[in-house]
Amino acid sequence: MEPFDLNRLKGRPPFPFETIAVAISFSPRLEALLSAAKRIADTLQASLLLIHVGEKTKEKEDRLEKLVTKLAIDEKKCRINWMDGEPVETILRLCKLNIVDLLIIGALSKENLLKFYVGSVARKISRKAKCSVLLLTNPSEEFQKVKRFVVNGEESPKSIPTINTALYLAKAFGVKEITVVKELHIPGLAMTMAEDNTAPEASKMKKDFAEEEEQGLNSIIGQCDAGNVLVNEKFIKGKPGYTIRNFAENKKADLLVVNSPDKKMRLLDRIFTHDLEYILEDLPCDVLIVHSRIS
Repeated sequence: MEPFDLNRLKGRPPFPFETIAVAISFSPRLEALLSAAKRIADTLQASLLLIHVGEKTKEKEDRLEKLVTKLAIDEKKCRINWMDGEPVETILRLCKLNIVDLLIIGALSKENLLKFYVGSVARKISRKAKCSVLLLTNPSEEFQKVKRFVVNGEESPKSIPTINTALYLAKAFGVKEITVVKELHIPGLAMTMAEDNTAPEASKMKKDFAEEEEQGLNSIIGQCDAGNVLVNEKFIKGKPGYTIRNFAENKKADLLVVNSPDKKMRLLDRIFTHDLEYILEDLPCDVLIVHSRIS
């Protein structure tokens, strides 16, 4: 492959999604995955790039050609790329070369312990991609209306681009409201209040902390382009990643939108669970990892 110029990606906003790639593996869910990808691409007026890393055979070509015809995928807005190589690095390389804005992958909602620690293709890509990644846990051949978006509202420079990306999708798919969740992981505050503080002092500290967190989230949301979409705020206490995963599952969310990781994760980061890892180890619903290209 030709050398890639990183300047082509620097400063590129995370949306609109103009080029959408789909990693295909010719599994029994291929038609459902392509159906879902086509609906998304049509709604967002995006082009499709179908990527298969593996042997190119006549049987595979015929099957894919029949599916493209059956699903009425516009061949003028769809390209197919057959490549050999290591799946993760090859897919990521192709996404860079083709300035992909969104990579769609079919993902199991729960993997066995061995696959989790070794790292499946979907999860490795989620940690290393330089574009946004949509993990579809249960793609369907039939249209399924999306209604509930849950978005991570952590204190991070990435959160405004992430929330704006969620709002962009909400407007495109007719979602009337989203819920922005801020996880409060405050063991340090609890320890501080436990040290020589009276009950009134502890109560005031908790109140001040809650007000500060509310103002912080209000400031983040105030800088986003909500338009006609109602943005609800929710504060939940617990471990980052783990808590929002459970919240999305309990609320029967259709889509959970989170920031991309700030750095590459090592094996120890997966053993001692990170916030994103809590989500990846047991996907509560479809998950969109937004790469804001800030870092």
